[in-house]
Formats: sequence, C-alpha cells, structure tokens
Amino acid sequence: MLIAYYMILGFKLVGHHGSVWRMTLSTSVRTYSLDPFPSGSRKTPAQVGKPEWISPSSGGVQRNLSAVAVPLQGQFRPLCRYDPLDLGDVDENTQKALACKHLRRFIVNPSLARIVTDHLAGDIDDGKAVIFECNPGPGVLTRSLLNRGAQRVVALESDANFLPELKDLEQKLEGQLDVVHCDFFKLDPIGHGSMKPPAMYSEKLFSDLAISEVPWSADVPVKIVGIFSQRNEKNIMWKLIYNLFERRSIFRYGRVELIMFISQKEYTKLVTRPRDYKNYQAFTVLWQMACDIELLHEEPLSSFLTVTKNSGRPSSKNTQSQSDNLCLVRITPREDLFNSHLTPLNGSTLVLMVKQCLAKRKSRLIEQINSWSPGSGSELISKLSFLDDTMTGDVYPDEFKRLFELMEQSGSFTQSWLYEETLETTNTGHA
Repeated sequence: MLIAYYMILGFKLVGHHGSVWRMTLSTSVRTYSLDPFPSGSRKTPAQVGKPEWISPSSGGVQRNLSAVAVPLQGQFRPLCRYDPLDLGDVDENTQKALACKHLRRFIVNPSLARIVTDHLAGDIDDGKAVIFECNPGPGVLTRSLLNRGAQRVVALESDANFLPELKDLEQKLEGQLDVVHCDFFKLDPIGHGSMKPPAMYSEKLFSDLAISEVPWSADVPVKIVGIFSQRNEKNIMWKLIYNLFERRSIFRYGRVELIMFISQKEYTKLVTRPRDYKNYQAFTVLWQMACDIELLHEEPLSSFLTVTKNSGRPSSKNTQSQSDNLCLVRITPREDLFNSHLTPLNGSTLVLMVKQCLAKRKSRLIEQINSWSPGSGSELISKLSFLDDTMTGDVYPDEFKRLFELMEQSGSFTQSWLYEETLETTNTGHA
C-alpha cells in the first residue's frame, strides 16, 4: 500500500538496498490550458514542483481542505491537492493587509475564507466558470479557493503592495492562478486611449486572459467574487446594472455572475418587495428584473478588517455600525432577460423609464404613462390588468418589463419622452 501511495504522488521506485527504498521524482513536463472555453488557445508550461511531506498528525486536517476537489480532466492537478496552501493566521494576515493605503475591507480570518469557499463548492466542482477575485489583498480567500480545487482563479488586485506575494504564489502553481494589476470596480472608465494599471478596459482584460464572448443563453462563463467597496457601493451597482442591460463591459462576454459581499442596507433595497415605499426603488426593480438573487451568508462586519486611507491603520469609525452584517449574495443574470422587444440596444431606455416611474413611488402609474404619451394610459393599464389608482410603487419588476414591451409595440411612444427629462438625472448614483 505504501508503494502504491508513493506512485500516486508521482514518485518512481528504482530499487532498494536492504529494506530501504530509494526514490526519484519523475519530471516529465506537461502543459496546462489556461482557457476553459474551446475558443481559447493560450497555454502555459507546467511549473514542476516538489511535493512536501505531510506529517501523520496534520495530514488528515490539511487534506480535508482540498481532497474534495474534482480532478482536472486531462490537465495537471494542482500541487495544493497534496500540499494545501497555508492560509496564515489572523494576526499575520492583518499585518499584511495594513500595507494598503486606501479605504478597503479584507478577509484576514481563515475561518471566514473557508465559509465563503464552502458556499462556492458547487461552482468549483462544476469547473465551467473562471473565478475572478476582486482585491484579494493578502490572498487568504485566494488560497482557500485554490485549496478547494478551483481550476482557474484570476486575482484582480488594485494595490501594487500586494502584487509581489500574489505573483510569487502564481509562479508556484500549475497555471491555476493569474494575477492582474487591475481595479475591477473601475473597469471601463469613461474616455479613450491607453490606460495605466490599475485602470483597465474589460476588452483588454478578457483578451489577455484568453476568455472569449459566449452567447447570453450559454452557461455562466465568469464568476466575480469579492467585497463591494463601502465608499461607493451604490454607484458601482448602478454602473453594473446599466452595463448589464446594454450588454457592455463584462456582460459583453456572457451572463457574468456576481458572488459579492454587500452591505445589509443595500441588500435590503436589493430584495425588497412592492409597497415598501421607502426601500422599493428603481435600483430594486432593475436588479430583480434582470437577475436571480440569492442570499448565501450573513457575516458581522466585525469579522472583516477595515483599513483607512490614513497610513493603512484599522478603522474604528465606519460608515456602518460594527453590529451590522455584510451579506454574501449570488446575483445571476437571467437567461430570458432579453427578447424581441427588450434588447441591448434599447436596454438603457428601460432603465430610464423605471427611474422615472420610481422617482415618486406614490404617484399613479396611469398619470406617468399619460405624461409620456397623452391618452395612452388607460389602454396600457387595461392590458396590464391594473386599476386606475395603481401607484408606481405597487408594480412588480416583471410588470414593469411587460409595460415597457407594450410601449415598444404600441408605436405611440418615442424615446424623446425619456431623454428630454433625464438629461440631468443620468448620474448612476440616483435612485
């Protein structure tokens, strides 16, 4: 049995003297494909490594972190299956995170990293999507994902202070990890011309990673994992929803899924239902219309390290109470979002229509429609089976979509009714 175990690890038995076996490590070179999609052609030579011994006392615990990973079909298996990567401890990871000079939150506790990874177990086992990790910092979650058997992780790190250690980890693995100096939350800035990292265009990012566009009806090609910035969380999500309805930026490449920590305040708005006139906003309607939203986990804010701009010191004053939670949410664009009436070409028109309707959530929907096309309100209200006194804050997301489709079919509406009134409200931070 011992001989068989050594052979599994890649050792070649060449003989023995007395009762002592002498072993050499087979070093045949293999290649690992970095592109999970058929259209990709990028390949990287394998970095042959030397497996380290796992002591009998600790081997059981360490192997549990990675033994459940699905073997890579026709590819070199990750070294961490035999030698799980060290996740460090809270104090060590905290010291590394303090190198950051910007306002950011970090996962520094290995236990929290494993909780997040457990919620991604099905995604990792499925192995069809590339995992983009936003701002990994000291890389605690990065290592946890790799230990679990993630076939390809792309670490998008905006702070150059964390790049050397992440790059060092990249070199030690068999093509499972790509490290890119990039700020995911600032992808595709307004303007043209060359960009200096961490600013980047999504087209360059996906091209460099050899990730091709796939049809909207295809499987999810990329899963984005991370923590939304507390400084401009709402604005980032508005930018994403505009890009989603227009199939621009990351959504040009397919139904990119978000698995992100979001503040409890914004999560409440994200999932609230009609007639909650305080929280039911255009933001709510658009995300619910476009995506399936699933709460995976809630974690106290105190479990994260919050670093300030001031010399990377931990923050004692946050915009949220330490008793608040961050919510790990899976947001998956719907395969049936687009149709013959709602397309990426008129998606932004729908966004503006919803923003106008929800600007005053206790206004009558029929009056809003008549303001766009006089006399059309009663007909459309009747087709939607609404009462004349239905308020905009009472309408469900799928009903807003149906209203838009009816307007597109009627021929009585021109896009001028939107653009003339929204020139001053195009700031994506507006509700």
